Amino acid sequence: MPEWWDDESDAILAGDLTAALGYRTPAGGVVVLAVAPIGLRDREAGTAGFTTSLGFSRKLERIARDPRVALAFHAREHGTADSVRYLLVQGHARVVEEPSPAERARVQEHAEARLGPARRGPFWDRWLREYYAVRVPVWVQVERLTSWPDLRCAGTASTSGSAPAADPPPSQTAPGNGTGPRVDVARAARRVRGTAHALLGYAGSDGFPVVVPVDVESVGDDGLGLSAAAPLPPGARRAGLLGHSYRPQLIGLESRAYTGWLEVGEDGRALYAPHTEAGYRAPASKTGLLLLNGLLAKRGVRQARRAGAAKAR
Repeated sequence: MPEWWDDESDAILAGDLTAALGYRTPAGGVVVLAVAPIGLRDREAGTAGFTTSLGFSRKLERIARDPRVALAFHAREHGTADSVRYLLVQGHARVVEEPSPAERARVQEHAEARLGPARRGPFWDRWLREYYAVRVPVWVQVERLTSWPDLRCAGTASTSGSAPAADPPPSQTAPGNGTGPRVDVARAARRVRGTAHALLGYAGSDGFPVVVPVDVESVGDDGLGLSAAAPLPPGARRAGLLGHSYRPQLIGLESRAYTGWLEVGEDGRALYAPHTEAGYRAPASKTGLLLLNGLLAKRGVRQARRAGAAKAR
């Protein structure tokens, strides 16, 4: 058992209903998405987990190419942890594409304990076949735990595990087609502000993603003015922005994910220019959510199969 994995951190990993996953892009940026950790962790092995669908092939391909990831445990509502700490887990991810029967049973047990019992019957067995069949665990070999005294990341951070880099990451080369916004900035601000949690992700000095909470303070033609209690690295770089909300058992999900360009001045002022956006709002009912999950899983599997066939040719 790692000596630096304390009881409070373990309770957060066991109890939080959701976490924000940060993973690397080929261009050196970070994408931030909400995932369901469902309490998957192995303290003795030093691993933390979450679940995902094999239908989300782009995310999995990028994790396979660069397994450096971060999991930000940033929200306590609807979970069991009572800590007020923000916990950032950094490490190397491994997707279990073909779980054993024991691994599938473990995921199902953890999922039902936190998300409610699985729907069964002739219709649901057929409709959710791909959703359950391609739902797999991802295990992160934890290299570092960083925590702040509160969920806004105010105060001094404490780190356990491997030591972080002493210097902030250098600025990145600007994209050839410009750094300005490429999507509607006012709409992006409205959507992110309409969610309960907003998080920013960027690559740290050692390449591991860093994910911290932010607020959208201002809106202009050149981007979103962001503020953060945690210090952001000065300079310019690719970054991901996530706004999301959820209800008990992850019903009524809303997710707004962006990639873009972040510029931080020496005074700490941050300007974010969104380049791409993706998002959804799930029905606020268990039945509606399962219908949507089944549809998305079927669509994702079909797309993954077509992509695999194209690569084979």
